[in-house]
Amino acid sequence: MAKLKVLIIPVTPFQQNCSLVFDEENKRGAIVDPGGDVPTILKAIEQSDVKIEKILLTHGHIDHAGGAAELRDALGVKIEGPHKDDLFLLKDLPAKGSQFGLADSRSVVPDRWLDDGDEVEVAGMIFSILHAPGHSPGSVVFFNAANRFALMGDVLFQGSVGRTDFPYGSHDTLMKSIKEKVLPLGDDVAFLPGHGRASRIGAERKTNPFIQGL
Repeated sequence: MAKLKVLIIPVTPFQQNCSLVFDEENKRGAIVDPGGDVPTILKAIEQSDVKIEKILLTHGHIDHAGGAAELRDALGVKIEGPHKDDLFLLKDLPAKGSQFGLADSRSVVPDRWLDDGDEVEVAGMIFSILHAPGHSPGSVVFFNAANRFALMGDVLFQGSVGRTDFPYGSHDTLMKSIKEKVLPLGDDVAFLPGHGRASRIGAERKTNPFIQGL
Protein backbone atom coordinates (compact mmCIF):
# COMPACT_ATOMS: atom_id res chain seq x y z
CA MET A 1 0.00 0.00 0.00
CA ALA A 2 1.22 3.47 -0.87
CA LYS A 3 2.32 5.48 2.16
CA LEU A 4 0.43 8.75 2.01
CA LYS A 5 2.20 11.84 3.32
CA VAL A 6 0.88 15.38 3.62
CA LEU A 7 2.91 18.58 3.70
CA ILE A 8 0.91 21.66 4.75
CA ILE A 9 1.77 24.94 3.02
CA PRO A 10 -0.13 27.84 4.69
CA VAL A 11 -1.07 30.44 2.08
CA THR A 12 -2.82 33.83 1.83
CA PRO A 13 -3.75 36.11 4.74
CA PHE A 14 -6.44 33.53 5.55
CA GLN A 15 -3.70 30.96 6.41
CA GLN A 16 -5.43 28.35 4.29
CA ASN A 17 -4.04 24.81 4.43
CA CYS A 18 -2.77 24.35 0.89
CA SER A 19 -1.32 20.85 0.95
CA LEU A 20 1.10 18.66 -0.94
CA VAL A 21 -0.25 15.11 -0.84
CA PHE A 22 2.18 12.45 -2.03
CA ASP A 23 3.42 8.88 -1.92
CA GLU A 24 6.54 8.86 0.23
CA GLU A 25 8.15 6.06 -1.78
CA ASN A 26 7.66 7.15 -5.38
CA LYS A 27 7.72 10.90 -4.65
CA ARG A 28 4.68 11.67 -6.81
CA GLY A 29 1.70 13.67 -5.67
CA ALA A 30 -0.75 16.55 -6.03
CA ILE A 31 -1.22 20.07 -4.76
CA VAL A 32 -4.56 20.63 -3.04
CA ASP A 33 -6.22 24.07 -2.84
CA PRO A 34 -3.50 26.51 -3.99
CA GLY A 35 -5.23 29.66 -2.80
CA GLY A 36 -2.33 32.00 -3.53
CA ASP A 37 1.32 32.69 -2.71
CA VAL A 38 2.30 30.55 -5.68
CA PRO A 39 6.06 31.24 -5.32
CA THR A 40 5.85 29.81 -1.78
CA ILE A 41 4.07 26.71 -3.10
CA LEU A 42 6.64 26.23 -5.87
CA LYS A 43 9.49 26.53 -3.37
CA ALA A 44 7.89 23.88 -1.15
CA ILE A 45 7.50 21.57 -4.14
CA GLU A 46 11.15 22.03 -5.07
CA GLN A 47 12.32 21.35 -1.52
CA SER A 48 10.15 18.25 -1.24
CA ASP A 49 11.50 16.78 -4.49
CA VAL A 50 7.97 15.55 -5.32
CA LYS A 51 6.76 15.37 -8.92
CA ILE A 52 3.34 17.03 -9.07
CA GLU A 53 0.84 15.16 -11.21
CA LYS A 54 -2.22 17.39 -10.79
CA ILE A 55 -3.95 20.12 -8.82
CA LEU A 56 -7.05 19.32 -6.76
CA LEU A 57 -9.67 21.85 -5.61
CA THR A 58 -12.13 21.19 -2.79
CA HIS A 59 -14.19 24.30 -3.64
CA GLY A 60 -14.08 27.65 -5.41
CA HIS A 61 -13.38 30.22 -2.69
CA ILE A 62 -10.53 32.68 -3.24
CA ASP A 63 -8.32 31.30 -0.44
CA HIS A 64 -8.54 27.81 -1.92
CA ALA A 65 -8.49 28.43 -5.66
CA GLY A 66 -7.01 31.90 -6.21
CA GLY A 67 -3.61 30.59 -7.30
CA ALA A 68 -4.82 27.57 -9.26
CA ALA A 69 -4.53 29.10 -12.75
CA GLU A 70 -1.02 30.46 -12.10
CA LEU A 71 0.16 27.17 -10.59
CA ARG A 72 -1.32 25.17 -13.47
CA ASP A 73 0.65 27.33 -15.92
CA ALA A 74 3.84 26.95 -13.89
CA LEU A 75 3.62 23.18 -13.54
CA GLY A 76 1.88 22.22 -16.78
CA VAL A 77 -0.60 19.93 -15.01
CA LYS A 78 -4.38 19.60 -14.99
CA ILE A 79 -6.89 20.70 -12.37
CA GLU A 80 -9.52 18.33 -11.00
CA GLY A 81 -12.46 19.52 -8.90
CA PRO A 82 -14.53 20.89 -7.44
CA HIS A 83 -18.15 20.11 -8.35
CA LYS A 84 -19.52 22.18 -11.25
CA ASP A 85 -21.88 24.07 -8.92
CA ASP A 86 -18.90 26.23 -7.89
CA LEU A 87 -18.29 27.51 -11.42
CA PHE A 88 -19.65 30.95 -10.53
CA LEU A 89 -17.11 31.25 -7.70
CA LEU A 90 -14.20 30.24 -9.93
CA LYS A 91 -15.20 32.79 -12.54
CA ASP A 92 -15.40 35.51 -9.87
CA LEU A 93 -11.88 34.96 -8.48
CA PRO A 94 -10.34 38.17 -9.94
CA ALA A 95 -13.01 40.33 -8.30
CA LYS A 96 -12.65 38.54 -4.99
CA GLY A 97 -8.87 38.81 -5.26
CA SER A 98 -9.10 42.56 -5.61
CA GLN A 99 -11.45 42.71 -2.65
CA PHE A 100 -9.13 40.76 -0.36
CA GLY A 101 -5.75 42.03 -1.55
CA LEU A 102 -4.93 39.00 -3.71
CA ALA A 103 -4.51 40.91 -6.94
CA ASP A 104 -2.86 38.06 -8.88
CA SER A 105 -5.92 35.82 -8.65
CA ARG A 106 -7.29 34.65 -11.99
CA SER A 107 -10.52 32.96 -12.96
CA VAL A 108 -10.13 29.27 -13.66
CA VAL A 109 -12.13 26.36 -15.05
CA PRO A 110 -10.91 22.90 -14.05
CA ASP A 111 -10.00 20.29 -16.61
CA ARG A 112 -12.35 17.89 -14.84
CA TRP A 113 -15.41 18.59 -12.73
CA LEU A 114 -16.04 16.08 -9.95
CA ASP A 115 -19.34 14.47 -9.00
CA ASP A 116 -20.38 12.44 -5.98
CA GLY A 117 -19.02 8.91 -6.36
CA ASP A 118 -16.21 9.82 -8.74
CA GLU A 119 -12.64 8.73 -8.09
CA VAL A 120 -9.38 10.67 -8.39
CA GLU A 121 -6.00 8.98 -8.64
CA VAL A 122 -2.87 10.52 -7.12
CA ALA A 123 0.43 8.62 -7.31
CA GLY A 124 -1.45 5.34 -7.49
CA MET A 125 -3.67 6.24 -4.53
CA ILE A 126 -7.44 6.40 -5.06
CA PHE A 127 -9.51 9.18 -3.53
CA SER A 128 -13.29 8.82 -3.55
CA ILE A 129 -15.29 12.02 -4.09
CA LEU A 130 -18.06 13.13 -1.75
CA HIS A 131 -20.12 16.08 -2.95
CA ALA A 132 -20.74 17.93 0.33
CA PRO A 133 -22.51 21.25 -0.33
CA GLY A 134 -23.50 23.82 2.26
CA HIS A 135 -20.36 25.92 2.71
CA SER A 136 -20.34 26.32 -1.04
CA PRO A 137 -22.65 24.63 -3.56
CA GLY A 138 -19.82 22.68 -5.17
CA SER A 139 -17.71 21.67 -2.16
CA VAL A 140 -16.20 18.19 -2.32
CA VAL A 141 -14.32 15.96 0.11
CA PHE A 142 -11.48 13.71 -1.08
CA PHE A 143 -11.38 10.39 0.83
CA ASN A 144 -8.60 7.80 0.63
CA ALA A 145 -9.98 4.63 2.19
CA ALA A 146 -6.68 2.75 2.17
CA ASN A 147 -5.01 5.28 4.46
CA ARG A 148 -8.22 6.30 6.27
CA PHE A 149 -7.65 9.94 5.42
CA ALA A 150 -9.78 12.76 4.02
CA LEU A 151 -9.11 16.20 2.60
CA MET A 152 -12.07 18.05 4.08
CA GLY A 153 -11.90 21.53 2.57
CA ASP A 154 -14.13 23.86 4.60
CA VAL A 155 -16.86 21.32 5.37
CA LEU A 156 -15.74 20.24 8.86
CA PHE A 157 -13.02 21.65 11.13
CA GLN A 158 -11.50 20.78 14.47
CA GLY A 159 -14.18 22.13 16.80
CA SER A 160 -16.21 23.88 14.11
CA VAL A 161 -17.87 23.66 10.69
CA GLY A 162 -17.73 25.68 7.50
CA ARG A 163 -19.28 29.13 7.34
CA THR A 164 -22.72 29.34 5.79
CA ASP A 165 -23.40 33.07 6.10
CA PHE A 166 -22.96 33.67 2.38
CA PRO A 167 -25.89 34.30 -0.01
CA TYR A 168 -25.36 30.81 -1.42
CA GLY A 169 -24.50 29.09 1.88
CA SER A 170 -26.93 26.86 3.75
CA HIS A 171 -26.48 25.66 7.32
CA ASP A 172 -29.13 22.96 6.92
CA THR A 173 -27.49 21.69 3.73
CA LEU A 174 -24.06 21.64 5.38
CA MET A 175 -25.36 19.69 8.38
CA LYS A 176 -26.99 17.22 5.99
CA SER A 177 -23.67 16.82 4.13
CA ILE A 178 -21.78 16.19 7.36
CA LYS A 179 -24.40 13.75 8.67
CA GLU A 180 -24.87 11.77 5.46
CA LYS A 181 -21.45 12.01 3.78
CA VAL A 182 -18.72 12.74 6.34
CA LEU A 183 -19.66 11.00 9.59
CA PRO A 184 -20.34 7.62 7.94
CA LEU A 185 -16.70 7.47 6.79
CA GLY A 186 -15.83 6.25 10.29
CA ASP A 187 -14.53 7.58 13.59
CA ASP A 188 -10.99 6.40 12.82
CA VAL A 189 -10.66 8.61 9.74
CA ALA A 190 -8.15 11.44 10.08
CA PHE A 191 -8.81 14.60 8.10
CA LEU A 192 -7.10 17.82 7.12
CA PRO A 193 -9.47 20.81 7.04
CA GLY A 194 -8.99 23.94 4.98
CA HIS A 195 -7.88 25.90 8.04
CA GLY A 196 -6.47 24.96 11.42
CA ARG A 197 -5.34 21.63 12.77
CA ALA A 198 -6.03 18.12 11.53
CA SER A 199 -8.42 15.96 13.51
CA ARG A 200 -10.34 12.68 13.45
CA ILE A 201 -14.02 12.22 12.74
CA GLY A 202 -14.52 10.36 16.01
CA ALA A 203 -13.02 13.22 18.01
CA GLU A 204 -15.32 15.71 16.30
CA ARG A 205 -18.36 13.51 16.81
CA LYS A 206 -17.66 13.55 20.57
CA THR A 207 -16.49 17.13 21.14
CA ASN A 208 -17.51 19.40 18.24
CA PRO A 209 -20.46 21.47 19.52
CA PHE A 210 -21.69 22.21 16.00
CA ILE A 211 -22.42 18.59 15.16
CA GLN A 212 -23.70 17.24 18.47
CA GLY A 213 -26.81 15.19 17.94
CA LEU A 214 -26.26 14.51 14.24
